[in-house]
Amino acid sequence: MTQRVFIYEYLSGGGWSDYGDDAAADELLPLGLSMRDAMVADLVRAADCSVSAAVCEPGNTLPAGAVPLRPHANESAFDFVARQSALHDLVWLVAPETDGLLARFQRTVGDARWLGCSAEAIELTAGKKATLAHLAAHAVQTPLAFADAPDIARWVVKPDDGAGGVATHVHARHADALDDQATRTQAGATLTLEPWIEGEALSLSLLCTEQNAEMLSINRQCISIDAHGRLSFDGVNVDAVGRGDPRRHDLAALAMQVARAIPGLRGFAGIDLVWHPQHGPVVIEVNPRVTCAYVGLSAALGRNLAAELLADRLHGGGTHQERELARAVA
Repeated sequence: MTQRVFIYEYLSGGGWSDYGDDAAADELLPLGLSMRDAMVADLVRAADCSVSAAVCEPGNTLPAGAVPLRPHANESAFDFVARQSALHDLVWLVAPETDGLLARFQRTVGDARWLGCSAEAIELTAGKKATLAHLAAHAVQTPLAFADAPDIARWVVKPDDGAGGVATHVHARHADALDDQATRTQAGATLTLEPWIEGEALSLSLLCTEQNAEMLSINRQCISIDAHGRLSFDGVNVDAVGRGDPRRHDLAALAMQVARAIPGLRGFAGIDLVWHPQHGPVVIEVNPRVTCAYVGLSAALGRNLAAELLADRLHGGGTHQERELARAVA
């Protein structure tokens, strides 16, 4: 039976006009477009699947094989998604956690059609402070463990529910970080202040099922900090850490540890971390959705990750044979 799947990426689907922060939307929109097109390209190659995806501009084309859908004039993003959800069997959606957007979309679509993490996992990981406290309580190493470390030289102030490197500032003095946090909090922002963890910025891409969290790849994050301490996320090198790297075993174990601590992770998810030279992996945040590391990952691995995700959703994990069949669809 053919499954009708609707792909909605918030910014490229028109949500940029409702985002409320033009600079942040401009920064995140190219990432959103690349994620959407990678998801569409994989899914149109999956067996027994018809694909529709949201576009916001007449000239904004999709990969071949997908049907473009646009909201009605003055239709809100949530009304548009609700309307399309009723017309499709499944909805695969990407949105920032900012202001509870992703969680609200999950509730709009409902569990029966939602292709991704549970509402509980989304709501927990939307807050960086809450996520770190929850993980620390499950023996996962986080920046909280370094709060009183004497060798911490920098501190970072960032939105508690932010995405990418938007509005993230790094300070060389703790007093400056406190001042930054206080100033922006007075302006209405909800911020978190953490020790800046020195080391290699990495991310893990996971494929989570009910029984397992497979570490698909270890990616290198490209991060820069300007003279004023403003952090920029400049992209990711996908599957950059080779199979022979001795850290892979520890990172695969970390992926399972995080998944057990947050059992609602399902489908594609990401973990941002820093590999500290002395202390090993330190988890910075968990992303309960497709991340920009998805782009090019199916090709890098020789798999169709969207087909595998769909097979898990339809068959409850499926047999080994079914998962291998899904991998072969390319």
